[in-house]
Amino acid sequence: MQLFSHSAVAVMQGSVLLFSAFQDDGPMWTDTGPRAERRQISFEKPYLAPPVVHISCGMWDIDGRQNQRADISAENVTTTGFEIVFRTWGDTRVARIRAEWLAIGAMRHEDDFDL
Repeated sequence: MQLFSHSAVAVMQGSVLLFSAFQDDGPMWTDTGPRAERRQISFEKPYLAPPVVHISCGMWDIDGRQNQRADISAENVTTTGFEIVFRTWGDTRVARIRAEWLAIGAMRHEDDFDL
């Protein structure tokens, strides 16, 4: 839980195509076993403390002939950014993933006093 006091609350959002593995026969499409893709996201302005970050799949393109195993999360959240991490395993074949993200946290406001 985050408790906000006198600071401004900032909401940032974005959308990013994490990969398109079927076009170049990337490992998410051709390999098996544990696999992960990471993408660094930088905030436009720094938060006062690491914000709450929510990640979801805005688009997924996964082969339906195998089990569809997927995990998406935000890791290494700081005041200036975070990493989106998409994981799969087994024989799942993932062609494309687009991630949608939302960050909510306290941010310095132009009317704040320097104490």
